[in-house]
Amino acid sequence: MATLTGKKIAFLATDGFEDSELTSPWQAVTEAGGSPVMIAPASDPITGKNGHEQPVDATSGDVDASDFDALVLPGGVVNADHLRLDEAAVRFTRDFFAQHKPVAAICHAAWILAEAEVLDGRTLTSYPSLRTDLTNAGATWVDEEVVVDEGLVSSRTPDDLPAFNAKLVEEISEGKHDGQTT
Repeated sequence: MATLTGKKIAFLATDGFEDSELTSPWQAVTEAGGSPVMIAPASDPITGKNGHEQPVDATSGDVDASDFDALVLPGGVVNADHLRLDEAAVRFTRDFFAQHKPVAAICHAAWILAEAEVLDGRTLTSYPSLRTDLTNAGATWVDEEVVVDEGLVSSRTPDDLPAFNAKLVEEISEGKHDGQTT
């Protein structure tokens, strides 16, 4: 099993996230020895669509991708839609690609990847309603449980969490990927 000992993983979300798409990867990272850090546009705790409240460790405007080993993007329609409008969150996300670091996005979280303009030539999956948006951003969209493309891990829905978690831990444990770029 892959280990994340000594690795610091940013989780980027805001209110309206899909609860299990935050809590399940968070647990997977923790169980693998990693240190998850919650990043949001504001410092107040954020609340998932089903009521999970998550304390925020830092704001998107006050963090730098160079301080983290990887990025996890939980889904949720409201979360994803609001997050892609936060310029600091978009910059933070883009910087992980520029630094060749692993990024994992599930469900609607891929919207911020389109906004960050990091999808040209990439293959990924998402919640099916994002297919046109991601294709228009230059990606090849596929309907699979989990897709890994040079450090970019993506999945469709909470049903895919076991496969998503396993691959995100694996990709983070491998470290930087030369093909992970803007």
